[in-house]
Amino acid sequence: MAAKMKLRNPQTMARSPGVTYQQLLDEDSKEVPPVLRLQSPVDLGDADISNERYTSAAWHDLEVKHLWRKVWQFACREEDLPNVGDTHRYDIAGLSFLVVHTETGDYKAYPNACLHRGRMLKEFDGNSSELRCPFHGFCWHLNGELKDVPARWDFPQVKDEDFSLPEIPTATWGGFIFINPDQDCAPFADFIKDMAEQFERWDLTKSYKQSHTAKIMPANWKIAQEAFCEAYHVNGTHPQILKSLGDVNSQVDVWDNCARVITPGWTPSPLLEAQPTQSEVIAATFDLREGDAIPEVPEGADLRQHFAAAARETLRADAPDRVDEYCDAELVDNIDYTVFPNFHPWGAFNRIVYRFRPNGNDHRSCIMECIMLAPFSGERPEPAPIRWLEENEPWSAALGFLGKVFEQDAFNMPKVQQGLETTYKPGVTLAGYQEAKVRWLHHKLTEWVENPAKEET
Repeated sequence: MAAKMKLRNPQTMARSPGVTYQQLLDEDSKEVPPVLRLQSPVDLGDADISNERYTSAAWHDLEVKHLWRKVWQFACREEDLPNVGDTHRYDIAGLSFLVVHTETGDYKAYPNACLHRGRMLKEFDGNSSELRCPFHGFCWHLNGELKDVPARWDFPQVKDEDFSLPEIPTATWGGFIFINPDQDCAPFADFIKDMAEQFERWDLTKSYKQSHTAKIMPANWKIAQEAFCEAYHVNGTHPQILKSLGDVNSQVDVWDNCARVITPGWTPSPLLEAQPTQSEVIAATFDLREGDAIPEVPEGADLRQHFAAAARETLRADAPDRVDEYCDAELVDNIDYTVFPNFHPWGAFNRIVYRFRPNGNDHRSCIMECIMLAPFSGERPEPAPIRWLEENEPWSAALGFLGKVFEQDAFNMPKVQQGLETTYKPGVTLAGYQEAKVRWLHHKLTEWVENPAKEET
């Protein structure tokens, strides 16, 4: 059974030495929005998480049955389907769906399967005036109603009113399109409520898809996802950024269907034995090497305030109505949200959106995606097409310095998969606070996957 989620008192709980995130906010040069003042630390117990969740094909099958066939999930962006007739193929764990921009301007979603002999209707994204099966030519209107049956005389049993494509629930939020394969699912408003309330200030409809990068990773989707759900690993995996990132002083907050980790920038890790110099902090942030020019900063300047001001000027042309309203923290900190099960939009001017999903029915590999959303002014730019990286192609080929950081994370993933397949220890052990988002994800998985399975047996 899942541990009951209990709120902790942030004033009395154990924590890392050094300034707290809320103390950093106290030094901000601007008014800090209420959303950053929220604190919701939780206690989800200390039980280990079973290795079977990462290594078992049987567990994967339960996820398909109880999670991926029933949960709301991000399929694409509205800007991916700007015109009537645009279609997007969304695949998850061996299932395939079509999201369609209909004549009425609505988005509808259908299983990607012909009702005649089951052939996939669309293999690629594109634009068409109808949904016609390439096998025998059965055809549907964009709204799912039956349009044509070749040699109709031979199908007296086919009635138009009973032969529409099964429509599955769709919803939009923040410029994203969500679908739910379960036609009897709970309302989307319930699913997105926690996130929607906190992102009122950070309207993602005002951003466009600047880049979209994907790669098949040799590890279970949860192993890949969890590498981006805590900052505790920075010390071991990304030591080059310790001088500029307050890793173990991250603030971790958990609500019912979303969680976040806020990791402060321009402040050194408390794990360092010696306090870095101002120049060392700057060099670590910009990935500078010996001999590279270091940006000039007044001696003794508050680095968070200084570089937040610089970021405001950089962003002013594309977000003139917001840059002066946003506080320093919104411009320099990592505000990493997760909506269960696998949707990761970052808050404020952070451009990152992650998605992690099974690679078909292979429980030992997954698809990792990084979408970069950028603000714009004037006419909306064209969204970037997805770029699939080859097996040996580095993330840095598409994402520069961020990609270099990803490569360090990616290096761990197959090693974690191999280790969990090998270990004699039956479960993974998680920290109570710093890895609370990881534990929350498994708390939700227990609710969705494990408990329903027990009820059926």
